[in-house]
Amino acid sequence: MGLKANKFDDQEEQDVWRQYVKTKDSDIRTYFIQKYAPLVKYVAGKVAVGMPHNVEFDDLVSYGTFGLLDAIEKYDPAKEVKFKTYAMTRIRGAVFDELRTIDWIPRSIRQKAKQIEKTIVELENKLGRTVEDEEIAKELELSIDEFHMLVSKISGTSLVSLNDIWHGNDDSDELSFLETIESPSNMNPDVMVEREEIKTIIIQSIQKLPEKEKKVIVLYYYEDLTLKEIGEVLEVTESRVSQLHTKAIMRLRGRLAQMKNVM
Repeated sequence: MGLKANKFDDQEEQDVWRQYVKTKDSDIRTYFIQKYAPLVKYVAGKVAVGMPHNVEFDDLVSYGTFGLLDAIEKYDPAKEVKFKTYAMTRIRGAVFDELRTIDWIPRSIRQKAKQIEKTIVELENKLGRTVEDEEIAKELELSIDEFHMLVSKISGTSLVSLNDIWHGNDDSDELSFLETIESPSNMNPDVMVEREEIKTIIIQSIQKLPEKEKKVIVLYYYEDLTLKEIGEVLEVTESRVSQLHTKAIMRLRGRLAQMKNVM
């Protein structure tokens, strides 16, 4: 297999992909699995940040590997999207799907997250502007320190929540935020139009976030920086970045849920 890998390395990757789509050659498949295995560990490492101790890194890698295999089978080199971009979406999705299946998030934490989302939406509708931490804390009858501690507890749920941020009119028609970043493929025109509309709504919602929260979302999901790297850019601690990320997700979830109700 080593000689085969060297042979493929000497070719243009898109040519190798076209060859694989035609032949489904097992050597090419193995080559791509080996080449992109580090991508699985990279995504798993990003997801692992903020997860409770009972979620093992090796398990996340295992879940992500299924996403890589799925990406290799479904990738279309004729589409104008790089495999790495496509694969990252599939790998993340596989990890989040499995985390959702094992339901590792305590019900009490889910309830508190929903309570904060609802409070943010109600306050922002009432005041007609983005609300500050102190205002949210006051509405929840918490001190600012208690509010920040609560946000920290919720932070481990926010990555999964973001992947599960939008459902269509039919509960079986699920569209994740991460899928809106990926270029649509293998969709009929009506689905493509609907997803572009949802993508527009999500982008508009991101634009309305407080500046630091917006930067965290953009740097994490679009620029693919780690929370530690984002902390260095913003000159804040990694835990502060995690808090900003969590608050951004709760704002987005609340706003999008409201938009869905009026659509």
